[in-house]
Order: sequence, then structure tokens, then C-alpha cells
Amino acid sequence: MNNLGLATWLSFRVWLLTAIFAIVGVCSIILLTEKPGMYIFGVLLGGYVGALIISLPALITLLLAIPIIQAIGVGWQNKITKLLLLILTIDFVYGLIAGLFKINIAHGFSNYLGQYFADFIIISLGLFTCALLAIIFLLKPIVTLFSNSNFYSNSYQTIFYNFFYYSQKTTSNMDYETAPNAQPQQQSVSSNANSILIKGIITGVLILVMLIPTLFINNLITERENRQKEVVKEVSSKWAEAQTLSAPFITVPYYTKLVDTDGKLKSITANLILLADKLEVNGNIKPEVRPRSIYKVLLYKSDISFTGSFKPDWPTDIDIANVDFANAKLCFALSDYKGIEEEIFINYDSQKLLLNPGLPITDLGEVGLSVPIALNAEQLKKAVPFSMQLKLKGSEQLHFLPLSTNSKFYISSTWASPSFDGNCLPNERKYNESGFNAKWNFNRANLPFGTVVKAGALKANQTAFGVSLVQPADQYNKTSRSVKYAVLLIGLTFALFFIIELLQKKRLHPVQYILVGLALVIFYTLLLSISEYILFDYAYSIAAAATILLITLYAKSHFNSWKSASIFGILLTCLYGFIFILIRLEDTALLVGSIGLFIILALVMYGSRKINWYGEK
Repeated sequence: MNNLGLATWLSFRVWLLTAIFAIVGVCSIILLTEKPGMYIFGVLLGGYVGALIISLPALITLLLAIPIIQAIGVGWQNKITKLLLLILTIDFVYGLIAGLFKINIAHGFSNYLGQYFADFIIISLGLFTCALLAIIFLLKPIVTLFSNSNFYSNSYQTIFYNFFYYSQKTTSNMDYETAPNAQPQQQSVSSNANSILIKGIITGVLILVMLIPTLFINNLITERENRQKEVVKEVSSKWAEAQTLSAPFITVPYYTKLVDTDGKLKSITANLILLADKLEVNGNIKPEVRPRSIYKVLLYKSDISFTGSFKPDWPTDIDIANVDFANAKLCFALSDYKGIEEEIFINYDSQKLLLNPGLPITDLGEVGLSVPIALNAEQLKKAVPFSMQLKLKGSEQLHFLPLSTNSKFYISSTWASPSFDGNCLPNERKYNESGFNAKWNFNRANLPFGTVVKAGALKANQTAFGVSLVQPADQYNKTSRSVKYAVLLIGLTFALFFIIELLQKKRLHPVQYILVGLALVIFYTLLLSISEYILFDYAYSIAAAATILLITLYAKSHFNSWKSASIFGILLTCLYGFIFILIRLEDTALLVGSIGLFIILALVMYGSRKINWYGEK
């Protein structure tokens, strides 16, 4: 078989084997992640046929490119390098297209750049791995084609040795046969330059490969965070949920007449809601942190007092004569019954009344208490005072509804990390390490309702405001942010090893790069697991110190130089410190990160200025 025929046959074999490895990999993932049943055989057969069809452009590219590569007057090692670069380029193209297709099908095109990049990396590297396995499987016939000689007598070990270590001063006879006009020194220089290029490409691919475990770490962080939320939800459901409280209000039936579609006069009963004219609320929140397994759940108890008065300002469209004051009820709404620690009494117009479960309306909440009261129109012409003391439990959040045309809310707590949220922020607030104080003011002009509202027309929940007690040790969020800098950490560490390797002329095997990469990846699992027991800052220090020490000692054992190991230790310490600063920063993280990356790039360029990239004498 001539060279053209052998090149064509090899192109088909690489194409077929790559498709086989790809579909076997997909089926293996299906078997590991779910129970596919008998349809796995359909996936295996149909997927293989589909893979062959989809990869036809790649086959055409190989059919055209392999004869061209074979005709180039360089050594077989260089030709294999060019073949690998060609396949990597093809896989990147397929990764770009597949990533776009996946996002289009699953999510749409907007706001998925991060997911698209992850899909692109995984798909491209997966395809390249399948193609690399095919190349390794067909290595002997490929070397035979590219060397124009019979290599079948050589073992795979010999071929691999010649491929990765062919940059010695003496070159093989095959290189001379391939390029007979080249001088020995020129061939040695060319081999050395190509060796650096190959090692650089391998290092770059390894950086991308080591980013794949960080995707699984992100999933692990999400899983642990969801587990924490489940624990918090479970404990809160047994203690009491977040509470939203109304002020005391009065409901009274109201009779009105309407003309129906038949022209007949029809009597309709509705409810009116009478809100306080003046209201003052004083609340004190007592936080409690309850441990549950390795998690901590933030709960609270509160003492809250309501004082105010009712003096409704009747709208012109309501006839007081049609109001059924005899069936009036005094009501109070909240979010969770389980939070009530003691019976709730309300002092109304010099009467002490016990509130009982149940609300006549649900405009201000589904859950609440009420009590019938004696009421008449003459009584409401003057201010009717009321007061109420409440001991209430809840979790994480306490909100109020500003149900008064003139109200003031005073909230205090010993918790040092409040988050004021809801419809409006406090007019005044103070907080420090000993706790916080906050004050809200409302008046008739800044509320969308008066003192008399028809049931169904009041949307008070939209006006809710209050405070959330935030746990400052949000370790999952910080760990997730640190994982986002994994490409910086792994890339710069590998680049440092690569530069020192070239300067000291002491080779590092790709397996050694993988071991260093695994140490960098395990840092994140250490950080995640330790931060669940102690503060994040301490966990970061411990995980970073352990990783730096491990890599430094490994560098010492390989380069046999404390000077080189110290350089690794110092630079890794600076890098981990820089990332820690970025994690702690909020608004200025982008600015500081950009400046830091510029300085790091400048240092890398300065440190690599003496490297003889082409191996020239």
C-alpha cells in the first residue's frame, strides 16, 4: 500500500475508533448516573451511527490533512505533534458548536456564558481524549507512515520514549532520513524547540483538564449549601418560620345595595377594615443560635409592644348607617402560630380581651387571632386606645405591616449583623459589635391607604418591611467565589513549574503536573470541609498552608534545591493571599483583581525573559 492509501486508511481508522471511544464514554456516564435499562443498547448503536454522521467533517479534514502532514520534511515526532494540534483544533470547533446547541436547547442564549464555557471545555476535552486514545491505539502504523520506515518491530515504550525525549543533542537516523539536507546541529535545535512547544501544549491541556474537577467541586458546594438550607428549614418549621406581623385592626360587616344584571336591587354584605390612626411599636429581638449536626441555625425570640388608637376617617362613599357595628372584631395577623409563646391579651378601651385563633378576612394574612368587641359609631368619634404585649418566636426574619396613618417602629437587638429589607429602609439606624437599633416612621402622605379600607382593596403585604438576622459566616458563598479563581491558581502554578523546568533543564513528567494539579484542587475540598466547623478565614489559612507546604516539599524533592522550593512557597503564598483579598472584597474586587493580574503577568514576562525558547546555541 502506498503512502496515500495508508494515509487514507489511517484517517478512517482514527475516525472510527474516536467515535467508538466517544459513544462508550457516553454510555459509561449513563450507566454511572442512572438506571438506563435495555435502552442502553439502542443508545450504543444509534449513538455510534449518529457520531459517525456528525463527525463526517472531521473525517474529511483528516483525509485532506494527513497526506499533507506526511509530506512535510520534518521528523515523525513533529508530524505527530501537528496531527495532535489539528485534532485539538477540530475538537475545539465541535466544542464551540455543541456548547451553543446545548444552551439553545436547554436554557436559551441569554445569561449563560459561564455554563457555556464549562460545556465547551468538557466537550472539547472529552472529544480530544477519545481522539488521543485512538492515536495511541494506532501509534505504530502512524509512526510507520510519518517516518517512511517500518516501525512495527519497535515497542510502544520505545516509541513513547522517542516522542517525549527526542530533544537530546543526538537525533535518530529517521530524522536524517526525513530531512537529509539538514545539519545535525540544526536538527538538534529544531528538536529542542519542538520539545518545548510540545511540553507547552501538554501543560496547557493539563491546565484545562484540571479545571474539570472544579466543576464537580462547585456541585459539591451547592449540595452542601442545599443540605444546610434543608436543616435550617427543618429546625425553623419546628420552632417557627419567619414572622410578618400586622398591627391590631378592626373588621366590621357593611351592607350595600347593587343593581344586578336583571335590573333588580340586591343587598350585598362586605367587610370594612378599620386601621389605627396612631401606632407605636417597640420590639426587642433576642437571637439564639441552635446547633444541628455540623450546622448552626439562627433563631430568635422577641418582646414586642403595640400601643395606639382607633379614630377612623370615614370615606364619603360609605354610609355609616349601613355598618354592622354589633359584629365588629378586633384582629391581629402573623405568619406562624408556633411562634406564640404566651396567650395574647389586648387592652382595648379599658378592657382586657383574650385573642383567639381565626380571622374573619385574609387580606392581611392567612394566620391570625381575633376577638369580638362592643363598638358603635359614637365611640369611634373619639380616639379609642389600645395596647398589646407579645412574646413571639421566629427564625431569621421579622417583618411588620405599617397599618396606621401615623406610625413609628423601634426595633433593637444584640445581633451585630442585621439586614434591613422589605419595602423601605429605616429612617435611622445604628449598629456595631454589640447590636443594632433601627427606627421607621410612616404618615398619611406616604401610605397608599387611609384608616377605612374595603376588604379586598388593601394590598398591605406590598408595604412589609423589617430586618433579617444574617449569619456572617457564609462559608459556601466564599468557597464558591474562591473556586472561580481556580483557573488563575492552577494556570500560574503550572506556568511557574514550566518556567523553572526550562531554566534548570530538569524535566517534569506530565504525571507530576497532574499530581500538583490534584493538590491544588484538593485545596478546595479542604476549604469546604474545614469551613463547616470553623470560621472561613481560619479554614482558608489552614487549607492554603497545607497545600503550599505539600507543593513546596514536592518541588524540593524534584529540583533538589531549597532555593527553587522557596520560590514556589513564596509565590504560592502571595497567590493564595491575593485570592483571599479578592474574596473579602466586594465592590472593588474587579479593580483590585485586574491590577493584580497585570502585575502577575508582568512578573511572569520578566521571569521568562532569559528562557531560550528555540534552544539555540
